[in-house]
Amino acid sequence: MRYDKVREVDDAVADALEGEDERQEDTLAMIASENHASEAVLQAQGSALTNKYAEGYPGSRYYAGCEYADDVEELAIERAKELWGADHVNVQPHSGSSANMGVYFAVLEPGDKILSLDLTHGGHLSHGHAANFAGKLYEVEHYEIDPETGRIDYDDLQETAAEFDPDMVVSGFSAYPRAVDWEAVQAAADAADAYHMADIAHITGLVAAGEHPSPVGIADFVTGSTHKTIRAGRGGIIMCDEEYADAVDSAVFPGAQGGPLMHNVAGKAVGFGEALQPEFAEYAAQVVQNAKALGARLQEHGFSLVSGGTDTHLVLADLRESHPDVSGGDAEEALDEVGIVLNANTVPGETRSAFDPSGIRAGTPALTTRGFDTDDMETVADCIARVVDNIGDAEVYAEVAADVQELCDDHPVYD
Repeated sequence: MRYDKVREVDDAVADALEGEDERQEDTLAMIASENHASEAVLQAQGSALTNKYAEGYPGSRYYAGCEYADDVEELAIERAKELWGADHVNVQPHSGSSANMGVYFAVLEPGDKILSLDLTHGGHLSHGHAANFAGKLYEVEHYEIDPETGRIDYDDLQETAAEFDPDMVVSGFSAYPRAVDWEAVQAAADAADAYHMADIAHITGLVAAGEHPSPVGIADFVTGSTHKTIRAGRGGIIMCDEEYADAVDSAVFPGAQGGPLMHNVAGKAVGFGEALQPEFAEYAAQVVQNAKALGARLQEHGFSLVSGGTDTHLVLADLRESHPDVSGGDAEEALDEVGIVLNANTVPGETRSAFDPSGIRAGTPALTTRGFDTDDMETVADCIARVVDNIGDAEVYAEVAADVQELCDDHPVYD
């Protein structure tokens, strides 16, 4: 991409932007929450809508001159309804966390109880971690992954819900490799007379394409990110039945946000439009196939996968058995040196610090966008294994870095 106008006024920022373009082209983005947006989405997000305030909602704004902002937001809403089959959609949240905040503010009061998946077991900060606003405003209890199976124990979840008596049960994850049984979570919420919020931040695209079961129509609220597997403009989304529409919209604006980021809403509209094309279903299917191929190959190299595999876009490897002297942080740092960008991650039954945990999390959305297939993913797994098996070996690092560069050259992000 070209940043001529930026360079005219700011060499330092232009250098950083060009450096980031090169970094993305020359490394393998395997952080499970990352993807590569299309040039159309990037152009929409860089549009003149950056300049426009549009507080309120289409047809009911607090400023004049919003006719095109209305058009863009209405397109994003209608396309989201078609993608996920939701009755009501709010596309204004700035992020998945903001979307979760909107739901909490819609139906909960400070001090109410939330039951959610523990962060160290694959949950998310905004599900009620003590350092997050949710953990500060609400009383939070967590359910966990069974460390033996690596899967959610739904009977235990229901027992925990009965004991804790939550006002809301939160499902969804940031590092759980298996399909979620939304109906089982809903049963636990129903038994406790609680709301159910399903956070599909990571799997919005997989749900839209039918590659993962949908919680829409099961959970009271469905939230998500719009820039991960759905590959649209960066931000968040809330879906719900009409009975909650007014409460949700009021909670987002004016409850939690002021003016929406209309340029990002434009990016959402464009990305949702792309996701409605037949090619997107093929993409989503390939994301899952690639994750399965990556995981299976890592297992061949002796890596232990949490839950023994994956149903989604990510694999979570527990290094404690295969590489007891290598922490997740060690692996992340070494892999970054050769151009493989993933993250250290906690695993069920974590015995190390959360700041230097025992696992690594790797996702396939961005590489699939680049055109990687299952054979390519096996090659990537081979590269990961060679590095983690040989921590600190500069000669191996150099060899793997050359292989990574060849993969990058064969699959450019932007032609």
